[in-house]
Amino acid sequence: MADVFVSYARADKARVAPLVAAIEAKGWSVWWDPEITPGQEFDDQIDAEINAAKAVLVVWTPISVVSRWVRGEAREAAERGILVPVRFEQARLPMDVRAIHTTDLDDWREDPTHPAVQECLHALGAMIARAQTAQAAKVKNASSATAAAGDSKRLSICVLPFSNMSGDPEQEYFSDGITADIITDLSKVSALAVTSSNTAFRYKGQHADIPKVVRELKVSHVLEGSVRKAGGRVRINAQLIHGASDNHVWAERYDRDASDIFAIQDEISQAIVKALKLRLLPEEKKAIERRGTDSADAHDLYLMARQLYVTNQEDEQASKAIVRTCVRATEIDPNYAQAWALMAAGYRSLRELGLESDDGMMAAEKALALDPKLVEAHAVKGYILQMRGDMEGAVAEAEAALRLNSESYEANRTSARLNYLQHRFEDAVRLYQKAVNLMETDVNSAMMLVSSYRALGDIAGMRGAAEIALKRADAFLSHDQSNAGVIAYSANALGALGEGDRAKARMNRAMLIDPDNWNMRYNFACALSVYLKDTEATLKMVKSLLETATEPLLDYMKADPDFDHLHDDPRWQAMVATAEARLVAAKNPATPAIKSTGSGG
Repeated sequence: MADVFVSYARADKARVAPLVAAIEAKGWSVWWDPEITPGQEFDDQIDAEINAAKAVLVVWTPISVVSRWVRGEAREAAERGILVPVRFEQARLPMDVRAIHTTDLDDWREDPTHPAVQECLHALGAMIARAQTAQAAKVKNASSATAAAGDSKRLSICVLPFSNMSGDPEQEYFSDGITADIITDLSKVSALAVTSSNTAFRYKGQHADIPKVVRELKVSHVLEGSVRKAGGRVRINAQLIHGASDNHVWAERYDRDASDIFAIQDEISQAIVKALKLRLLPEEKKAIERRGTDSADAHDLYLMARQLYVTNQEDEQASKAIVRTCVRATEIDPNYAQAWALMAAGYRSLRELGLESDDGMMAAEKALALDPKLVEAHAVKGYILQMRGDMEGAVAEAEAALRLNSESYEANRTSARLNYLQHRFEDAVRLYQKAVNLMETDVNSAMMLVSSYRALGDIAGMRGAAEIALKRADAFLSHDQSNAGVIAYSANALGALGEGDRAKARMNRAMLIDPDNWNMRYNFACALSVYLKDTEATLKMVKSLLETATEPLLDYMKADPDFDHLHDDPRWQAMVATAEARLVAAKNPATPAIKSTGSGG
């Protein structure tokens, strides 16, 4: 097998030959001009050569860019991270490889000392050296691999986030969803320890350094792959790597209709079980094959909504989109319990913000009727019951969710909220910490952890949680600078860290972007109250909140320890009384509203 695989259009052979000579002059072997009759044997040898190559040189010309063979070989090399592209005549590159640096060779005049050619040779040399180093490491570790495997009492695996190779960032939800589904499936295998989804997704967007992942997570195996979805087709590449030796245990490529996605996921999970020589119990096989829906279209919509849920919590527009998307999913498959539960979460968020009359209970009950053991449905029902004032029922649902799965993000977050409202701050800290660990994108729980630590008087814990919240908020704002709710979280975190001026600057910015955002104003009121110690500004902000607060939000404000020091202030008492009277009058229009005698700040 050759060091360098050269991909080019046959018509460009004369142009490519001097490049091949320059490569061979470096002492590297090249596969580029096979004397094989096209056919299955030809295809098989190409696959074998490109898989064995340490680097792939793709020569883009106006002719080769339209060759499906060259484009396919380039994608294959890009997915393996061994692509070195060069270009002639400013050929228009395929969209899915445009982000990879390409060297223009129009002026090289077949001179191997030309800077552009030297740049190309340097890139090839680096890849060849890397492959040789990796091979040496495999040989060195091979003798200890068997012993290491024997010492392990239980095999373990990390499923790294599959790369989105679709050339469309909007398809990210699909590759992330496939990753999460495979993690869920493998977690059903009792003989296999699986790294949590949240931990695995910390490696998203990073170059996969497999030995490093193995060391950091102490796993025996790593699964990595890529997803390409376009035109009703889906292509998934997956490879299972043995941690101790860095050897491939199993690899496969699936190229199917998008409607076959469930079958592909089942095949991947079962292939991994087989490759690891594990015994899959009958009930585990059934559990892996059991899906919330048989409709690939409904599942695709659910993945879209789920992505919105984990990245845009408590956001009005995202919550509306979640509801719309889940409604469509349940129209396609009325028995899709997960979609009903996620719809309930969207409705719950909108209801709490006073934007919808439906609080999501009907959708939650529908989900539980379809699947009584669905953790997310119990968790969201508990949240809704708390909003309705039924704390006992809410706690019962949250406890049921935790019993079903103590590692559920939704179960821990709901239970944390209930404990916080009951001023059980030690339990709130434990549960919010778990929620933060289970969902890398959750800024809200990180900020609630800040408040819980503050209520306990644990300043060190408060500052540590604030640093996490600020880091997460800033990461979110790096790609969406206009999200006022997240700006508010970051301002709160800055306040907790003692950076009052920066906190106020972010408040002013957010107020200009979205002055009517209730959630944002609430977080500002908390920051002004407990971190910036500005009672007058707090009361002014609270007044605007109480004028539009729904009943659940009013109850939450009255229980929030961030406002405890205001409870004896006549202005707070008057504003709360006015809000309560307004809500009573709304329920019973015949009841006159009570006018406040306080100034309202």
